[in-house]
Amino acid sequence: MGLGMGLNLLLLLAMVATNILSLYHLSSLRHPSASPSHSHPIPVPDHLLHQLHTIRATISHLSRLHSAPSPPPPPPELLLFSRLSPIASSCSDHPDLLRRFMTYTPFSPCPRDTLSVAEPLLLRGCHPLPRRRCFSPTPPTPLAPSSLPSHPFPSSPLPDAAVLWPPTSPCRSFSCLPPNLGFDFRSTEPSRFLSFRSALDLPLPQLLTIANAAGAAPIRLALDIAGGTGTLAAHLKLMANATVVTTTMNLGAPYSEAAALRGVVPLHAPLQQRLPVHDGAMDLVRTGHAVNRWIPVPAIEFLLYDADRVLKAGGLLWIDRFFCKAADLQTVYGPLIGRLGYKRIKWAVGNKTDASGIKHGEVYLTALLQKPKQTTLPVGGGGSGKA
Repeated sequence: MGLGMGLNLLLLLAMVATNILSLYHLSSLRHPSASPSHSHPIPVPDHLLHQLHTIRATISHLSRLHSAPSPPPPPPELLLFSRLSPIASSCSDHPDLLRRFMTYTPFSPCPRDTLSVAEPLLLRGCHPLPRRRCFSPTPPTPLAPSSLPSHPFPSSPLPDAAVLWPPTSPCRSFSCLPPNLGFDFRSTEPSRFLSFRSALDLPLPQLLTIANAAGAAPIRLALDIAGGTGTLAAHLKLMANATVVTTTMNLGAPYSEAAALRGVVPLHAPLQQRLPVHDGAMDLVRTGHAVNRWIPVPAIEFLLYDADRVLKAGGLLWIDRFFCKAADLQTVYGPLIGRLGYKRIKWAVGNKTDASGIKHGEVYLTALLQKPKQTTLPVGGGGSGKA
């Protein structure tokens, strides 16, 4: 039975029920009154009123369903691509965003709002995004090679013309962006990962020394998850000639463009996406500040096991300033990390002293763990923490 025919039948049944109840009530009023002088109308019983109201509400709801317009057909480009490759199932949960993303003129410039649609889709689990047959917009004026920074920590600001600033962005230049977001390349970022201010810090010279002592050197290939503007990649490139891929999202600022201008590779990938790296290829995997207690626990667990997949035997997993509630570190996240069966090289916990940390009783965790050099199955699903 079609949807329209079914709605029509339900409407008919609801109206028939209303008429039957009305006739029943009218027939009860035709009985003679016990007192001829009684002139007040007999009140309608409450249960009949309730039933009538329910039926009328049902009729009104069904009428709205019956009159609601059917959704527009999918864009032709989406239909064409779906014949070549399956669309991620989560994409169908957000048809409006997906329709906006795939509504364009083929073989022409892509819409300017691509990023403002693509990233919300990615963050909602629609990945990989469908491919499109349009030309990505580029800055109107090509950059001269001389305007590109020759050093990943340039003394002058990055060229603003390299970014297609969104029309709604409050900033239209790198100098406008808050320095604490990772865009201060003259003072803050050059010293980041190099100094030791608390037990939560792991300076890169110390990391390289530990890697050498643990048999994990040299660090040639690394993955920095949620690495912002690519500062870790820049430092390891200068210090160890390492190739570091940084996963970034442009959430409120051009992190990907800044990383690319500094000469490091930005990988546009959300935290819940399977890392697009071959198994056992990485010497080092770091998780940045964006990996924290606000990420669902199952997503963090899948992320850690995906990091294990891409790490080579004996590789290093660096959990950098992960924050959570102190009680959860003992009962949830500590055991979760322990199930990897990695050797603990560093495990430092410190109080999170900002307003949110004080309010929620949060702590930071910085951990450096080494993957076993030989694969062993943890006994009873737990980890011994020994290599």
